[in-house]
Amino acid sequence: MKLSKIIKDLDVKVYPAYADAEIEALTKDSRDKVKNGLFFCLRGTFDGHNYVKEAIKNGAVAIVTEKLMPRLDCVQVVTSDARLAYSYFSAAFYGNPQEKLKIIGIVGTNGKTSTANFIYKLLTAHGKRSAVVGTLGVEYGDTVLAETLTTPDPDYLFKLFASFVESKIEYAVMELSAHAIWLKKTAAINFECMIFTNCTHDHLDYFSDFYSYRKVKKSAFSKTSRFFVVNTDDPLGQEIYNENPKKTLTYGIYTPADVFAINVKESLNGLSFVLNMFDMVFKTETSLLGEFNVSNLLAAACACFLCGIKPEKIVKYIGDLTPVSGRMEPVAEYNGAKIFIDYAHTPDGLNKSLSFIAAQTYGETFLVFGAGGNRDKQKRPIMGKIAGDIADHVFITSDNPRDESPEDIIRDIEVGIKDLSTDYVKIPDRYSAISYAIERLSKGDSLLIAGKGAEEYQEVKGKKLQFSDKSAVLEIIVNLTGNPQKK
Repeated sequence: MKLSKIIKDLDVKVYPAYADAEIEALTKDSRDKVKNGLFFCLRGTFDGHNYVKEAIKNGAVAIVTEKLMPRLDCVQVVTSDARLAYSYFSAAFYGNPQEKLKIIGIVGTNGKTSTANFIYKLLTAHGKRSAVVGTLGVEYGDTVLAETLTTPDPDYLFKLFASFVESKIEYAVMELSAHAIWLKKTAAINFECMIFTNCTHDHLDYFSDFYSYRKVKKSAFSKTSRFFVVNTDDPLGQEIYNENPKKTLTYGIYTPADVFAINVKESLNGLSFVLNMFDMVFKTETSLLGEFNVSNLLAAACACFLCGIKPEKIVKYIGDLTPVSGRMEPVAEYNGAKIFIDYAHTPDGLNKSLSFIAAQTYGETFLVFGAGGNRDKQKRPIMGKIAGDIADHVFITSDNPRDESPEDIIRDIEVGIKDLSTDYVKIPDRYSAISYAIERLSKGDSLLIAGKGAEEYQEVKGKKLQFSDKSAVLEIIVNLTGNPQKK
């Protein structure tokens, strides 16, 4: 595709004037070997402007830059915002596929993955050709692609959208991380519907304070979305609604809303509640666990209603939904105790998941968890205190340590629990921590293994080492009993 066609919708200047180039690939990584590439000079941990010569050496014939650079043998597209250009130019390169899709975006600290997958399953069950993009990867039709980022970079994202269009997909459901919003990855998308689940403590290493983090999430709810669906149990959701009442559908459990749930009853076998959708009342039962999943289901119900599915049909299928992989997922039983894995990796997420398990357990509550390295350190002692306040036995271990020492991370967590009376131990090796916890279980107990969910790896010193909480649990039980558990 000609460069002139890619850049025509953004206010940019081209040097040399009126120069053009045939573009066959997009890249933001100067190390990528490409043919006739367009290289984006993005600022972040590294400044792409410092790597232009390497990009040219590896096949870039044009660059998108925020400053005119001297003595370069390539076409320069100068813009005030290279990240904005990255989104728009990627969309144009793939033929603006987003314009041929109805895209549903989900914003929130917790619940994005479950809500996205519930919507995808509900839409698909009702004959609407759909795709889902998020933390667990990409799925549409018979195609399943491995996970990348929660929200992929624009060049990959719009390539995915193009493949959706080719497969005659109508709806694309996607998770929007706060980082993706801040980095303008989805700037070129006019969303059919934008959903807000909640906003709680996370990523303060990146956004410096909660106000900034909150502001970024709110910024996703712009006038370019056709509909908003917001959780009015959350203060920010109420704020979004107050500013956009005419285009917003609300849901909640504790506050007045268009769609709400009452008489919520929880157990380790599932949920029951009464669902009110626009004064139509339905008794609802599901095998999903935890009140937080009631909120996720309400969000999904609102979105599916906006997609043209009748409330009674939505409710009928809710009962058939199964837990999303790694999201409050029951994975095994041992010695009369139940074992669950959950992605909970924020203070609010851990509090909700652990509180649910503790409330439903007539024996003792066991918890295995850690915290990610090179990430928000402020939440570590907070999560330690939550663990100590709720669980009877806590096993503090490694999560994804990345470039940090697991022992240092564990010490940060310990600050919040060490002065409590809770029984806790520190076991840096995650497999050993899980094994020790399982060995101590008795009839009526519950074990929650939190933080990693369905992840199939641990990030250590720049490498992704194969590791699965679920596989570890099943293997440990076989070693203890000789009897394999059903996956």
